[in-house]
Amino acid sequence: MALDTASVSLSDIRDAAKRIHPYVVVTPMLPADPVAGERVWFKAESLQRTGSFKIRGALNAVLQLAPEAWRRGVITLSAGNHGRALAYAARRLDIACVVVIRDDAPASKLRAIADLGAEIILVPVAEWQERLEAEQQRRNLVLIHPFDDPAVVAGQGTVGLEILDAVPQLRTILIPVGGGGLIAGVATAIKEQRADVVIIGVEPERAPVVTESLAAGHPVPPSRVDTIAEGLAPPYTRKFNLSIVQHYVDEMRTVSDGAIIEALKMVALKSKLVVEPAGAAGVAALLADSSIERPAAVILSGGNVDSDRLASWLT
Repeated sequence: MALDTASVSLSDIRDAAKRIHPYVVVTPMLPADPVAGERVWFKAESLQRTGSFKIRGALNAVLQLAPEAWRRGVITLSAGNHGRALAYAARRLDIACVVVIRDDAPASKLRAIADLGAEIILVPVAEWQERLEAEQQRRNLVLIHPFDDPAVVAGQGTVGLEILDAVPQLRTILIPVGGGGLIAGVATAIKEQRADVVIIGVEPERAPVVTESLAAGHPVPPSRVDTIAEGLAPPYTRKFNLSIVQHYVDEMRTVSDGAIIEALKMVALKSKLVVEPAGAAGVAALLADSSIERPAAVILSGGNVDSDRLASWLT
């Protein structure tokens, strides 16, 4: 698959970094010694505003909209984190926001979105896209897609700029993969500066949307989406993201739900960081393979997890 003509450049990502700088946190690169040994760092996007990297892409997209689009309002579909990020961006800029969200999303994510003033529409995941399109057309809202949007991908790519700034000698990076927005942006930011860095995408075994689409050579519906890491379980990827992954990403790996929860527990108990299952997927892949070349970085993509679920996993 050729790189999509509407792709994202390193210049786009650098522009995004300047654009969103007043609104986001430069999250720390923390030594992962207690969990993974020496010369491994956690990029703690779990400590980002709204609790995940998603705020970067949402802000970069919204800040580039015309005033007429702001007046109309924005809409998205989300498993939780992108919806929360867009709701935050919309509130900061006084824009109406609607989030079409899967009905099995964690209660904590729903509360956070509602607290930011966004309207929530709960739907079964099978009806996600259909309801999104219907609401967008009926209300004439502007779509800010969670991953199929060059502005969103450029915003997510700013994570990669910060990683290389902090660890210029980096050899490997592990990135959780859902629809492909984060890995598309980060891979572009890193490979355009350091083509020798190995980029590994990590998906749940029970939601292998990008892995199976790469095997098919085009986007295909995943064979299953019943993982505990709901943030990595979109019902599809898109050609735009897939073409960037194919162009820049060296390898895709899958991890079991059990391995994800074990990684989550280790991060919480040894590194004292709260991550959600999606945020622990890269750690699970690193722990499963001692041959991964170091210095290595792992993106902890989010930390929005219900307290009851977290407590059950830690006991």
